[in-house]
Amino acid sequence: MDNHPISCYHLGHYFQVEGKQLQEQYKEHISDYSGWDQKDHAHEWMLFAGNLSSRLSIDETALSNGELYTIITNKEAKGRKGAIVAMIKGTVAEDIIGVLKKIPERSRKRVQEVTMDMAANMQLAIKRCFVNAHRVIDRFHVQKLAYDAVQECRIKYRWAALDLENQAVAQARKNKAGYQPEVLSNGDTLKQLLARSRYLLFKHHSKWTAVQSKRAELLFERYPQLKHAYELSLRLGDIFKVCKSKEQAFKKLAL
Repeated sequence: MDNHPISCYHLGHYFQVEGKQLQEQYKEHISDYSGWDQKDHAHEWMLFAGNLSSRLSIDETALSNGELYTIITNKEAKGRKGAIVAMIKGTVAEDIIGVLKKIPERSRKRVQEVTMDMAANMQLAIKRCFVNAHRVIDRFHVQKLAYDAVQECRIKYRWAALDLENQAVAQARKNKAGYQPEVLSNGDTLKQLLARSRYLLFKHHSKWTAVQSKRAELLFERYPQLKHAYELSLRLGDIFKVCKSKEQAFKKLAL
């Protein structure tokens, strides 16, 4: 277990030993946990300054019970041993700064690049702790903003369709008549079309199924602005895939 990524449960199952008991025995007696110098504060923060490199990344993640933790990783370790530089409970900038400043200033000044999302707290923490580092916004967070904007557009149209249908139902009741919504050629009503188009708008059109392609055709026929928003989000993704420099990307952004 010290050298290979195997859980106590699977190891116990192999040797016909109860996994939970093996885990407790390993933690309390076999491992160095009882004498670990970070044991007292590990529930709040952990720091592995020896894993620091010139290229880092910082992000937040939810672990047990939905608690948020800020994790700083060494990109050069590529997710293997030595990847975690620090793990801090919460996302408060001052808490992150307090832990990272325990790393000697000389070492922190060697950091050249930190990849992050657009959260202001992370920007502040990196600016204060790694003064010589270039702050790089993760492309996936930038693209997520574009995808979110497309979804907002779809949701706006869906609410409008629901309002129109509610008005039509109310009018039909007033006239003591039945209401039958328009059914499109693929079997969807308008509000169903807008609801069921959610996932296809996250995907590249080359990956659509035949059913999704038909749904997209009907959607974009009725909502050209949504089609334009979707195409812009794809073009943003293409910029990240094709462009190798900022100058090239800025030219492509002049849509």
